[in-house]
This record gives sequence, C-alpha cells and structure tokens, in this order.
Amino acid sequence: MKSRRQMVPIFREILIPILAVCTALILGAVLIEISGVNFLEAYRGLFEGMIGSRRALIETCVAATPYLLTGLAVAIGFQGGLFNIGAEGQFYMGALASVIVGYAVQGLPAWLHLPLALVVGAISGGVWGSIPGLLKAKLGAHEVINTIMMNYIALKLVDYLVKNVFRDPAASMDRTPYILPTAQLPRIFGPDYRLHAGFLLALAAVVFTHWLLFKTTLGFEIRTVGANPGAARYAGMNVGGNIVLAMAMAGAMAGLAGVGEVLGLNHTLPAAFSAGYGFDAIAVALLAKSNPIGIIPSAFLWGGLRNGAGLMQVRTGISIDLISIIQALVIMFIAANQIVRWIYRIN
Repeated sequence: MKSRRQMVPIFREILIPILAVCTALILGAVLIEISGVNFLEAYRGLFEGMIGSRRALIETCVAATPYLLTGLAVAIGFQGGLFNIGAEGQFYMGALASVIVGYAVQGLPAWLHLPLALVVGAISGGVWGSIPGLLKAKLGAHEVINTIMMNYIALKLVDYLVKNVFRDPAASMDRTPYILPTAQLPRIFGPDYRLHAGFLLALAAVVFTHWLLFKTTLGFEIRTVGANPGAARYAGMNVGGNIVLAMAMAGAMAGLAGVGEVLGLNHTLPAAFSAGYGFDAIAVALLAKSNPIGIIPSAFLWGGLRNGAGLMQVRTGISIDLISIIQALVIMFIAANQIVRWIYRIN
C-alpha cells in the first residue's frame, strides 16, 4: 500500500485536470452572463442533456465511445514519446476497411463476419498509423508533419473511393452500400437505444492498453523509449521497432473507433464523412494525462459536452459554439497548468 507521502503527487495529478475543467466552466458562465442568459439555466440544460435521463446518459455513452478509442490512440503515442495527430486519418481508414468487409464479404455467419470486419478495420488503421512511425524510425522524419499530411491523404482518398469505387448505385447520395446484418454490432439495450457493443469493446481496449503499458515488458520498453530514447538504446532496446509498434497500436485504436461508427451506428460510410474525433482526441488524451484509465472520465466528459450542448441551445438559445469555447479553455488550462496552480495556490 502506498504511503501518504506517495499519494500526495498522485492526488495533485488528478486534481489539476478537475480544477482546469471547473475553471473553464466558471469562465464559460461569465461568457453566458455577458450574453444576457442565466448561466444556471444554461448549465442545467447542459447537465440534463448529458446525464439528466436514462436516454441522455445512454446517448452520452454513445458519444463517448469514439473518444475512448481515439483518446487511447493519442495517449499511446504520448507514452512512446510521439505526437500522433493522425488519429483522424486512421479513424477514416478503419471505417473504410470495415464497411467494405461489411457489405462485400457475403455468406459468412455473424460469429465470423463481425470479428472479421473488426479485425480488418483495426489492421487498416494500424497499417496507416505505422507509416509515419516507420518514417520516423528509419529516416528521422517528424511524426507531427507526417501524420498531419496523412490525415489529408486519408480524407481525400476515402472521399474519392466512396464517390467513385464503392458508391452504392441505388443510393441518392454518395455513400457505400449498407453492411450486412451479420456484420452489425449488436445494440446493448435493444433497438430503441443506439448504444452498441462497440462501447464495451472500447472499455476493454482501455483495460488492455493499461495492462500492456504498465504491466508488461513491451509496455515498459515503449515508455522507456518515449522517456529517453538514448537510455533505451544504451540498454539494448530496439528504439525504432518500438516507435513503429507504438504508432501501429495507436492507429489500430483509432481504426477501431471508425469501425464502431460504421458497424454500430451508421451501417454505411457516406462521402464527406467529417467526424473530427481524431482532433478532439488530442484534448481527451491531454486531459487524461495520457493515462489509459484517465481516458474514461475524459472521454465521458467530452461525449457529454457534445451530447448536452444541443439541449442547452434549445433551452436558452445560446450558440452551441460555446461548448467549443469551454473545451478550448480546458485544453488551455491543461497545457498551461501553471495558471491553475497559481489560481488555486498549488505547488
């Protein structure tokens, strides 16, 4: 059992993100009052939209599911000393691969078809994520530049393929055919609620990632390479291999997020499918301090804000963009945590 002296730094690490969120909400309340709306009424709408009813809570879990997996994608990169901004592109590649398997592979039973679509989607995202890792390991190319560029390639490539190669000729809009029922993720609470088994899969991925990073030799090597590549190389670790592996794992997580959206919710992939989860995932991972377990409350908060913003807007007429401002303030206070420490006099 850890002593009280050992617990104090851990408590502070948890306290800073909480205070950052509280401070962002306080500043958001000031902005609401300036706009002439009672902030208590606005936040009541936001709260009820997040968790005010059974349906709201379930919808928040639906919204949090892709954040869980894309947040892991960014957090794994951080643990390996890499800034994975490419989760958006990896998300797209996973979604594309799974939807192709979902509608094109026919005649398989559900117990085989669904896992096949999941695995192919995860591999697609993992391969896409490993490319900037390989460029970093072999050529020293910075992963930030490469992942940003690969986001654009993925977005345009998927858009082109959906419109020209995999387009459903019977559809009135640009989208792929619907996946077969054998490839659909089951709904947890029945057809009346949208929460699907991808949510449970995301929670399992969080537990698996935590175990892998903090309980295995492989995870120790990834974290050591991230903390000090020189020391890791001196200790005989394969620095380049761990970089590629970390990026591949990150890509697989983001790819699974795209898989969940296709197999669990939409059952098709439309063109101009702009999700934005990959970019929000950076904030989710920062708020969680790159800790896989911390991703759970962080993703739930982000999903809740996204889900509750609509009811807040209906109740008070406030623009939904206010939520984006609050999210930006949270990121700012996390990135510049000295501001929070100064405000609340924390050493």
